This record gives sequence, structure tokens and C-alpha cells, in this order.
Amino acid sequence: MKRFALIGAAGYIAPRHMRAIKDTGNQLVSAYDINDSVGIIDSISPQSEFFTEFERFYEHAWQLKRHPQTALQYVAVCSPNYLHHPHIAAGLRLGCDVICEKPLVPTPDVLDELALVERETGQRVYNILQLRHHQAILALKDKVGSAANTHKYDVELTYITSRGRWYMESWKGDPRKSFGVATNIGVHFYDMLHFIFGKLQRNVVHFADEQKAAGYLEYERARVRWFLSIDAQDLPEAVRGKKPTYRSITVDGEEMEFSEGFTDLHTVSYQEILAGRGFGIEDARHCVETVNTIRSAARSTPQNDEGHPFLKTLTL
Repeated sequence: MKRFALIGAAGYIAPRHMRAIKDTGNQLVSAYDINDSVGIIDSISPQSEFFTEFERFYEHAWQLKRHPQTALQYVAVCSPNYLHHPHIAAGLRLGCDVICEKPLVPTPDVLDELALVERETGQRVYNILQLRHHQAILALKDKVGSAANTHKYDVELTYITSRGRWYMESWKGDPRKSFGVATNIGVHFYDMLHFIFGKLQRNVVHFADEQKAAGYLEYERARVRWFLSIDAQDLPEAVRGKKPTYRSITVDGEEMEFSEGFTDLHTVSYQEILAGRGFGIEDARHCVETVNTIRSAARSTPQNDEGHPFLKTLTL
């Protein structure tokens, strides 16, 4: 049984980590968040300590470290995006391996800094890239990677996940903290595209504001038109007023169905990490580089057929 701490216990994604810790037969020893709405702990790990000040959390972990039988082995990081770097570094310096939500960090330079802390401490950082474990995505990767297959695919990615007014008032609506909508809601899709279709060759941004972004990505084996949004007004007419989310990925015009099979992917991710097969810093580098370029790129006018169809409804 491994002993875990969790940073960011009041966040949306934290219960999936708590359940993954429990379902893999391990123990959540302590948790931290500046907010105290963490009653979910009672149904998963009621024995866990809980702190609302990081200093007290860190001191408690340091005291546990003095004795092999009480020392933590892992720290899970579910805090806001801009805090991932310091929280990961703190976990490593406590002598723990760290499991962190995506985006791991905002830029390749910060990845390099984390790699330095890994070397200094002898510990490892693992990124949750759960789509790499989805059976439909693994099947497509096998098909694309077939030795006899030299085809370059045409892919259209559309992801609209409606968010209320609270979103822009929270850290997620502050690009200094979330790093923008493409990073916050899109980074795992960019990782998925790289995982399936290979190295990125072109990265063009056609539109970007606080609520949506669109562009074109060309990989070794695919041409991708993408559109991401948190604005309910972007939902297709057939969906609007019925469902808050619209997710569509087509490959050569054929819908890629992976709406099911998400429930246990965090647990699968934990199983793989605990078995020594987790995704580390270099696995995360490609998607970090992709979103870093998207944030800094100037808008360009779509060329040929590279613009996503939803661009027609926007003022470019």
C-alpha cells in the first residue's frame, strides 16, 4: 500500500484522483486546498488529514518523511494550472514521485526546470494523459501506424463545453492562471492527436479570444482543423438547449466514437504509473510545445481548406 497526499482537493478533477488512489489499493494520507468544500473525502478516504494552509500541509508531510513507515511516496497535484510547477517541485523535494493533471506546465522551459528538479531529487513526475488509454484511440493509433498504411488523414476536431458566468470570474477565466482556453480545455486533445498521428509539422491559429479558439494543425499522418469553445452560443442548433457539451472528431469524414469509456481512465492511469509505465516529462513535451505556440501565435487567415467550418460564424 502506497501513501499519497493530494494538492487541490476541492477541485473538479480531485475526486477522480481520490477514487484512483483507493481503487488501486492505496491510501490517501493527507489533502490540501485553500477551499474547504471537500466533503467528498468522507465517502472515499475519511481518515485523511486535511489542511487549508500549504505551510501546515508541507510541515505535516515533512514530519511524516522522518520515518519510513509513515513517509509519503506520492503527491497528486490537481491545483490550478499556474500552480502546477511549484506544487510539483514541492512534492519532489518531499521525496515523493508526483502525479499531475494536465497541462503539466505552460512552457518547455518550465518542463526543463522540472527535469532539473527530478535529477536533484531522484524522483519522477508523471502526467495524467488518460486519452492514451482509451480503447477507441488505441485502435485508431494501431490502424494509422500500420506498416502498410501511408495515407494522410483529414481530421476535424470540435469541442464545445458550455460554461456559465462563473468561469470567467474563476482562475480558469484568467489567462495568467489557466493559460487560456486552448490550453485549459484542449491540451489533452493535442496530446491525443500527436499520440495517434505523429510529430507536428505546422501549427496555425485562425482565431483566439477568452472563450474560443480555432486553427489548423498538420501532423506526419493528419491534417487537422480544430475548434474549441466554452460559449454555449457555438453549440450546433441540433444540440443547443438539450445538451451543454458537443464533442466531435471525424477522421476522413467518419465520426470517431469515444464518448463512452472515460469513467475509469484515471484509475487505469494510476495502475500504469504504479507499474512503472507512466507518462513523464518527455511524453508531455509535445502537447506543451503545441499549446505554447498557440498562445503566442499571431492570427492568420485560413488558406485553402484549412479553416474549421465553425469559423464562418465568427468575426475574424
